[in-house]
Amino acid sequence: MIAGIDIGSTTTKAVLRDNNEIVSMIRTKALDPITSATGILGKMLFEGNIPLSRIERISITGAGSSKIDGDIFNIPTIKVDEITAIGKGGMYLSGVDDIIITNIGTGTAIIEANRNNITHIGGTGIGGGTILGLSKRMLGTADIENIVTMARGGNLHVVDLLVGDIVDSGISFLNKDSTASNFGKMLDTAGQEDIAMAIINLVYQVIGVMSVFAVKSRNKNVISFTGNGSTNEIGKKILIAIATMYEMEFNFPENPEYATALGAALI
Repeated sequence: MIAGIDIGSTTTKAVLRDNNEIVSMIRTKALDPITSATGILGKMLFEGNIPLSRIERISITGAGSSKIDGDIFNIPTIKVDEITAIGKGGMYLSGVDDIIITNIGTGTAIIEANRNNITHIGGTGIGGGTILGLSKRMLGTADIENIVTMARGGNLHVVDLLVGDIVDSGISFLNKDSTASNFGKMLDTAGQEDIAMAIINLVYQVIGVMSVFAVKSRNKNVISFTGNGSTNEIGKKILIAIATMYEMEFNFPENPEYATALGAALI
């Protein structure tokens, strides 16, 4: 069995592979990378009633992997480049061997992956960390579930400047409800729910448009979203609206948050 562990800045994910079968996927939170790696592996083995002796290799990746030197539990342990892991995991989850992947984590990475090569196209510091940081300052909470709950009742029209606020009709392919400027209106009547929605909208519009530009630069029209941020219910709706606007195909595979850990396990 091969264990793939993605040690992120806030969340650690682990995948256990037995030949070509994925037998376990779990996640946990711990600030210390060593605690994260050893703890999640122990939890996975305990819950699956799997002896430690069954683990042939541990593949670690993510920001926290740089803090770990040597083998874990005396099991051969290798470090996997995070971009490579995202590419491998993204291809596996999407079932496509030639694809653009946008991985939404604390920040966002955009990757082109195929059987022969995995390339980091670029990305942005805008991501889940942006939502948490802005919400902590503006809303007094950094709990993503609370933020999403508030955003469900939000009204963008009192925070964002829309195309319809500027002209009577649309501009180019943008309709009257398209965003002209994020937070460009910000009425005094805007409440926390409205601001929560505007924060999420800002982040996912940036990610969506950057993804479109990346796909177009590679003469493709399909992109797959992975990472914790790709499971955000409101964010997904915003991305789908962008895909419709640009006539693109955005895919959301199952278990996208495990793409990086899965990719490490597949190395």
